[in-house]
Amino acid sequence: MKKLLSIILLLMCTYAFAQNKKSTVLVIKTSAECDQCKKRIESNLMYEKGVKFCKLDVPSKNLTVTYNPEKIQPEQLKRAISKLGYDADELKADSLAYSKLPECCKNGSGNHHE
Repeated sequence: MKKLLSIILLLMCTYAFAQNKKSTVLVIKTSAECDQCKKRIESNLMYEKGVKFCKLDVPSKNLTVTYNPEKIQPEQLKRAISKLGYDADELKADSLAYSKLPECCKNGSGNHHE
């Protein structure tokens, strides 16, 4: 019985390791301002193929994304964030999407997205 449990445990660990091997973590600096931004970015990004997990820390504006690099690339993740109206590292927010954000979600610099 112990031998069987050991084999099962070994197989489970091997499977878990193989699954984690296909995951990459990326931290993206955003222009998010509030909890509405957090909800909008996290919920929309989870619909992107290959995204396994994402979490936005509003105070630091850092979005941590766990994804499968065989299904999506960092540039695609950044474009998806830009299309929501937010900066993603060096990629500026899509100006039309930015203009549609609620006022509390805009960064207030006035000329940031013109």
